[in-house]
Amino acid sequence: MLLISTATTVGLLALALLLPVPFVKVSPGPTFNVIGTDDGRDVIDIQGARTYPVTGALDMTTVLESGGPRGGLTFVNALTAWFSPTDVVVPRELLFPDDVTGEQVRQRQAVLFSTSGSNAVAAALDFLDLPVGTAIVVNAVYGDTPADGVLEVRDEIIAINGEPVTMTSEVVDAVRSQPIGTEFEITVRRAKAPSESDVDGSADGAGDTEIAETTVRITSADKPDAPGTAYIGIGVGELYAADFPITFTLEDVGGPSAGLMFAMGIVDKLTPVDLTGGEHVAGTGTINPSGEVGPIGGIRQKLAGAREAGASLFLVPADNCAETAGHVPDGLTVTPVTTLSEAVAAVEGFVAGTALPACPVDPA
Repeated sequence: MLLISTATTVGLLALALLLPVPFVKVSPGPTFNVIGTDDGRDVIDIQGARTYPVTGALDMTTVLESGGPRGGLTFVNALTAWFSPTDVVVPRELLFPDDVTGEQVRQRQAVLFSTSGSNAVAAALDFLDLPVGTAIVVNAVYGDTPADGVLEVRDEIIAINGEPVTMTSEVVDAVRSQPIGTEFEITVRRAKAPSESDVDGSADGAGDTEIAETTVRITSADKPDAPGTAYIGIGVGELYAADFPITFTLEDVGGPSAGLMFAMGIVDKLTPVDLTGGEHVAGTGTINPSGEVGPIGGIRQKLAGAREAGASLFLVPADNCAETAGHVPDGLTVTPVTTLSEAVAAVEGFVAGTALPACPVDPA
């Protein structure tokens, strides 16, 4: 009897260790060289404009979240993370309200990522004194809606039923002004990835992203949370664009923190001077259309991920500088920036051997 009781207790304990707990683990994620390639494609694909050779790396950094609405975190996973110098475990409700689903998280991250790319284009073009245009773009396609599987995030909406679209309100008005069940012809400009044969046959192994117009048909439905209102199930926004196509080809990456490094990558590709001079640079930060750099989360994890990937310089938003205290890996210079111009100057200075301001800084 004692043997059975002990075995039962051990089994229950083992089961408890594998049950999900209400915490989220944040750990270093992969890095992506924005002036390089990923899965055979340029991370930043620029067509219709002269680009210049680049060397070195400009890495955008990411974090991995385990737990929350997108998956359970076990007690064993959480306990292991507590003893990791690079991981952190936080209560789930601090990051995700109880009523948020995994699909809602995915959609929001996609919108933020799309917006960060748009802002990066505007900031980079402003830095380079090039004209900036605007485009009406799909920034979210919601699941189980008429648009699901028909429209794609980053589709540029050109016209609806032959009528040109120049404002986001025109998309909403066009759908809601017609009875529920109306079929719409929506003309979009969409980035088409190169085929595998194109990639293998290209001179540099990357291939070119094709931008093409296409017309899709979508029939409106009754909006579940607003009965009597026609909808097709997309979010739209006014995003910034160049006179030539600039496409960000990364998939399954979300959030706003790639903005600074995307802008840096565009600047590097469109200017004759090799910005990094072969150095390995990483960074993070949001960016707005005027080039101002904003704070982000996961600094400790991004520093660790950057150094693990081989970076020797890390560009950090000035507002995050204090958070780096005690978490700067050996061999990594961490310098604060507040604008795209400061970031470009910091990389130029680093390549030239100039001493840079470093985080963490002592309080005045």
